[in-house]
Amino acid sequence: MKRVINFMGIRRAAFIATLAVTLVSLASLAIRGLNFGLDFTGGTLIELTYERPVELASVRAELGEAGYGDALVQSFGATTDVLVRLKGDDPHLGEKVATALRQSAADNPVTVKRAEFVGPAVGEELRDQGGLGMLLALLGILVYVAFRFQWKFGCGAVLSLFHDVIVTLGVFSFFQIPFDLTVLAAVLAIIGYSLNDTIVVFDRIRENFRLLRKAELIENINISTTQTLLRTMATSISTLLAVLALMLFGGEALWGFSLALFIGVAAGTYSSVYIANISLIWLKLTRDDLIPPTVEESKADLRP
Repeated sequence: MKRVINFMGIRRAAFIATLAVTLVSLASLAIRGLNFGLDFTGGTLIELTYERPVELASVRAELGEAGYGDALVQSFGATTDVLVRLKGDDPHLGEKVATALRQSAADNPVTVKRAEFVGPAVGEELRDQGGLGMLLALLGILVYVAFRFQWKFGCGAVLSLFHDVIVTLGVFSFFQIPFDLTVLAAVLAIIGYSLNDTIVVFDRIRENFRLLRKAELIENINISTTQTLLRTMATSISTLLAVLALMLFGGEALWGFSLALFIGVAAGTYSSVYIANISLIWLKLTRDDLIPPTVEESKADLRP
C-alpha cells in the first residue's frame, strides 16, 4: 500500500483553528452584519446610452468625481449601453447622473433610456427567500445523506456545509463587501460543490469499512482521504483557477460572485477533510453502523 497521510494526526489543531474562524465569522455577522447591495436594500436603476462605445472604468471615475462613488456600473447589451445602480429614491436621479456625465465627457453625448426605483420591500422578500432556500437545502442534504449513507454521515455533511457558508458570509461581513443576489447565488452553489467533495470521501470510508476489516475508524479515514486526495485536489485547483480568472477578468458585476465562490471552494476542500471526517470521530462511527450483522450471526446470538 502506498504511503498514507496522517490527516487526523492534527485534528485537534484543525478543530481549534476551525472554531476560531467560525466564532470570528459569527461575531462579525452579529455585530457588523452584511453590507446588503441594492438588490436587497432598494435603490435606483438607471440605463444610459452613449453615442459611441465607452469604457466602464471611465464612467466609474466620472461618477466618483461627481459624488456618486458608491455607484455600481456595468455593461448592458451593446458597448454603448451602461447600467448604473445607485442608492436613493430621487425621481430626478437619472437626469442628475446623466448631466454629471455630460459635463465630464462632452464629446460623447449620453441619454437616459429609463430610470426605475426598486423598493426595499422587494429586497427584503428576496433576502428572506434566499435564507429560507439555504435552510431548506441544508435540511434536504441532511435527509439525503442520512438515507443514502447513515445519519452520522448526514450530520457530518451538514456541519461541514454550515462551516463553509458561515466562513464565506463572515468574510463578506468583516470586510463589508457588498452582498447582492449574485453573491447569494454563489453561496447556494457552494453548498452543492462542497457536498460533492464530502460525498466522495464518505463513500470511500464506507467502502473501506468492508475492505479493511481490521482498520480502526481513524486509520480508515486517513486511508480513505489519502486515496481520494488526488481527485479532490485536481477538482479544487481547477475550479479555483477558473474562479480566479473570473475574478480578474469578469468585471465588477461578477467580482462578488467569483470571490464568494473562491472562498467557498477553498473552505469546502478544507471542511471535507477536517470537519466532515472529524465529526465521524466525535459521533463514534463504527462498522456496525454500516454493515448490519448477517442472518447467521443473528441466529448464533440466539443459541443457548
